[in-house]
Amino acid sequence: MNIQIFKKNKCFDTKKAERWFKERNIKFQSVDMEKYGISAGELNSVICAIGSIEKIINQKSKNAAILRYLESDSSKFEHLLNDTSLIITPIVRNGKQASVGYCPEVWKTWN
Repeated sequence: MNIQIFKKNKCFDTKKAERWFKERNIKFQSVDMEKYGISAGELNSVICAIGSIEKIINQKSKNAAILRYLESDSSKFEHLLNDTSLIITPIVRNGKQASVGYCPEVWKTWN
């Protein structure tokens, strides 16, 4: 497995995800989204894996209201690239597979 965890440092679910992988001795690479962001290619790969751009949007973010008024996914995509507070964390990738949020039931199925 080649696990990447895109995270925000103050995210409780991210800390739980990192602990889940550590407890199972699964190595992972952490990427601080607040510091480094996420590339357009990585974000597009995650959206394809989870099925919809709507599943990655953090509706609890104070800036999420602006996305409700955007009709096109490409406009939403650009806002997500520019403001990582709009993205649910952790994003956990294993090659072309991905999950958003704390999802141990999904991670168990990855080989």
